[in-house]
Amino acid sequence: MRELKIFSGRANPGLAAEICQFLNLPLGKILLDNFPDGECVCKIEEDVRGRDVFLIQSTCPPVNENLMELLIMIDSCKRASAARITVVLPYFGYARQDRKDEGRTPITAKLVANLITRAGADRVLTMDLHAPQIQGFFDVPVDHLYAAPVLNKYFQELDLGVDEAVVVSPDVGSMKRAVGHAQRLGNLPVAILDKRRTSATETIMENVIGGPVEGRIALMFDDMISTAGSIRDAAELLWKHGVKSIYVAATHGVLCGDAVEKLRDQRIEKLVLTNTIPLTPEKYIDGTDVLSVAQILGDAIGRIHQDKSISAIFEGER
Repeated sequence: MRELKIFSGRANPGLAAEICQFLNLPLGKILLDNFPDGECVCKIEEDVRGRDVFLIQSTCPPVNENLMELLIMIDSCKRASAARITVVLPYFGYARQDRKDEGRTPITAKLVANLITRAGADRVLTMDLHAPQIQGFFDVPVDHLYAAPVLNKYFQELDLGVDEAVVVSPDVGSMKRAVGHAQRLGNLPVAILDKRRTSATETIMENVIGGPVEGRIALMFDDMISTAGSIRDAAELLWKHGVKSIYVAATHGVLCGDAVEKLRDQRIEKLVLTNTIPLTPEKYIDGTDVLSVAQILGDAIGRIHQDKSISAIFEGER
């Protein structure tokens, strides 16, 4: 694998190091800094001419800083004559701005996809996009990975029975995800919460559909937790319906604003996240577990480099 080079931005160097450890490769040498006025500085400190280059960078907060750094890294590799540049986006920021829901608003997810493509990316590797159709926003091939196998393994080891647990979808849009997890965890029952959005930041939840939930352990799965408003409302509704405890699992722990306080107030038994976004100490609550997706990403990187199937990673998992 001597022609494969992996470089990391400053957004998530820990995950990049784990991926390189899985692949038994050194992390590429790159200089990343800022000028006094805030402009990003990048210099690739080893030869990439004719190499298959992978750039690992989550566009998590600070979103604009990390995105700009990624674009500069792509341009640096392009001008250094890399044969192919694959952008590895464990978390794709701006993904929720994927449509015009009212007049005179942008589709920012498409704009960001254009920026990455025009900067020189030949391929994109990402995980659990907020909306799968975002793959179509890129004019280059996109490989879309799922953290479901990692999350399922965690809950399988808890050995919860059909009479003890219920998988809860926090809204209708997450129903397919909830059903998939329920099947993999031993055909657990599924409940759906009736969520209605009242504004860009506020939702209300009134009914529980399906179930039963009373006296059971509720397992809630989502692609990301941002402000945790939906999780807070869902937990309040579930407590009213008599659940025994609540476990919350998500791929991306954005946890902005007062999200941590909202989760802490709802007495979440376990908060299970992956390391697509680094979790700083102040964002931990009691019972937080962070799972690594380095093996899935590393396996995908190796397969892309060797021109092998990516879907084979998930055979029997979806």
